[in-house]
Amino acid sequence: MGQVNGAPFRDLWYGPDLRPDWRKEPTFDPQVGFPNGRKIRDPKVSVEELDAYRIPMKRRDYCAYMFIKYLQCQRTHSFPYLPCDVVFQDFEACESEDFVLRMKEYERERRLMAREQRVKNKIARGEL
Repeated sequence: MGQVNGAPFRDLWYGPDLRPDWRKEPTFDPQVGFPNGRKIRDPKVSVEELDAYRIPMKRRDYCAYMFIKYLQCQRTHSFPYLPCDVVFQDFEACESEDFVLRMKEYERERRLMAREQRVKNKIARGEL
């Protein structure tokens, strides 16, 4: 079974103006809705370290430090890299968790945009 590109259907359902641009920073305050604040996710490696290890651009995300551990493991062990399998599984788990958090952030931004649109519509109709 193939996957279906759902973007055109999302545009019909939500409208193109209610889809956040994933290439830009969030437009709403990240602390909204979190009474005790929110944990900041800073990358654990610097850009200089990424350049030194020649990490490709597609791997330069929050989990880059795990990828560096995997590369170090490969360099210390000769072929086959069996001891490095555990390190790579940890890296994949980190990537998966990071993807889920980014999708949750996208959905949060979309819902806040829809909420803002509903409030504007109520004000325009004179209900508020």
